[in-house]
Amino acid sequence: MNILEPRATEKSYLEQTNRTYVFPVALSASKQDVAKMVEKEFNVTVTDVRTLIRDGKKTKFSKGKHAYPGITHRKDKKYAYVTLKKGDFIKVFDTPEEENKTSAKDAKAKTAKKADKNAGKETK
Repeated sequence: MNILEPRATEKSYLEQTNRTYVFPVALSASKQDVAKMVEKEFNVTVTDVRTLIRDGKKTKFSKGKHAYPGITHRKDKKYAYVTLKKGDFIKVFDTPEEENKTSAKDAKAKTAKKADKNAGKETK
């Protein structure tokens, strides 16, 4: 995987309080490869990398009503838990302050549009 994107889940959000970010990575990627990729892409310093491989789930399949029933497996997935140096961070979620600023701007724009429409109706 060339482009790294942190997982945006509740569990990964909880891990961010400890400066740890979760990334899905290729099965062949080593801890050293992951550390280099994260440092290069986000300009941060990596202090620790932990990896885990989640086995693919078993799924049933058949070809037709009763023909050739069997079990297959989904692909395995590998995740890296990357801990950063104190003071470094990666922006994964929007902060509430930024959302409030944008929503205030949107609200002002909407009220201005409504005022323009009302002014146009009054002149007719």
